[in-house]
Amino acid sequence: MPIDITVRPAAGRQIVERYGGGGFTVSGVRHMGSVLIFPERTVTWPISGAGAIDAVSLAPVTAREPRPRILVVGCGRSFASRPEGLDIAMREAGIGIEWMDTGAACRTFNVLLLEDREVAAALIAVD
Repeated sequence: MPIDITVRPAAGRQIVERYGGGGFTVSGVRHMGSVLIFPERTVTWPISGAGAIDAVSLAPVTAREPRPRILVVGCGRSFASRPEGLDIAMREAGIGIEWMDTGAACRTFNVLLLEDREVAAALIAVD
């Protein structure tokens, strides 16, 4: 007898289903451009490159209550250096930052969310 091991997130949780083509499909909804994903909603994020990411661009994450404990950042199609000082700003806000390419960030966000971790994602869209 086959055993179903399909992962099913809690109701209302945002799961990244697809990325590419300049956007993301999150829980059945297509979002064009970069996005910030919180467990219960996804919002547009006007960032197109890793160099534009700073504490100001991440204010929607740091101003949120409760704040996520982990922020997964997808910096684009391939790995790019993290902007200087970003670690310090996020640490001061009480948020750990995980920096990786966008594909890895999508997968990592999904896993952490399914583990019921306090996580958010900041994802730069890729073609």
